[in-house]
Amino acid sequence: MKRILFFLFIMSIANSTKGQLVSDSVLIEGHYRTFHFLKPTKSQASLLFVLHGSGGNGRGQRGGAQKLEAMAPQENILMVYPDGYKNYWNECRKTAQSIANKENINENAFFGQMISYFEQKYAIDPKKVFAVGTSGGGHMAYKLALTMPEKLRAITALIANLPDTNNMDCTEKRLAIPVMIVNGTADRINPYTGGEVITGAISLGLVRSTDRTFKYWAELAGYEGTPQMEALPDSDPTDGRTIERYTFKKSNKPEITLLKVLNGEHNYPRDIDVYLEAWAFFKRQMGK
Repeated sequence: MKRILFFLFIMSIANSTKGQLVSDSVLIEGHYRTFHFLKPTKSQASLLFVLHGSGGNGRGQRGGAQKLEAMAPQENILMVYPDGYKNYWNECRKTAQSIANKENINENAFFGQMISYFEQKYAIDPKKVFAVGTSGGGHMAYKLALTMPEKLRAITALIANLPDTNNMDCTEKRLAIPVMIVNGTADRINPYTGGEVITGAISLGLVRSTDRTFKYWAELAGYEGTPQMEALPDSDPTDGRTIERYTFKKSNKPEITLLKVLNGEHNYPRDIDVYLEAWAFFKRQMGK
């Protein structure tokens, strides 16, 4: 019966105005881990993981990325929306009380098998694998960069800071890759200045400040001194937010960028589309 349900699930396809969303799964240590994706129009596509926040799921995360989805065929992007284990990721926060953390779910095997799956079935370019994650998904993106950086070209973390040093539950490979961070200064869930992250009744432990998170990736990439700062256009003056971009960028080093959303909360700013911004960041890394 389980085998029948498994094959039925593999063949399930959801119709969408933006294309067909295909669902599949891989078996990881006794658990069928599911993911949803849009087929690329040709081979050698870029593989982009779009990671949901704590308590969410892959299909639900799709709504925010519609503008990028519309561009996916011409940009040759294979967009993938994986599901966390029972709606959560086992990322690097040691004291997180989510079931994925308590059961120590093997996320590295999940993402490694998904990459292999898309290489074999759709001939994606293994040198163009990216991840953009929101909140808990941002923490999962950090984990990928910390623990399997050789598999990814770059990541973007939205409204997420690195775990504090005493709350770090991952073995860091300390291999620098390009990282972009988008955080709001008025975020009460992912505190800009660091502290405890609480979602509903679940504590996900202490995180570093955004400045310390940015500094971690910058120092890992070999940067010193002050980043270049640019004030982005205030395209939505009604939302009370403005954005400053801080960038470390040299031709022989990974780009490290922070978008500081002044008065930004635990959501996306309206002055930019964060997924289009992430893709622009990822495209800048492809020529290096």
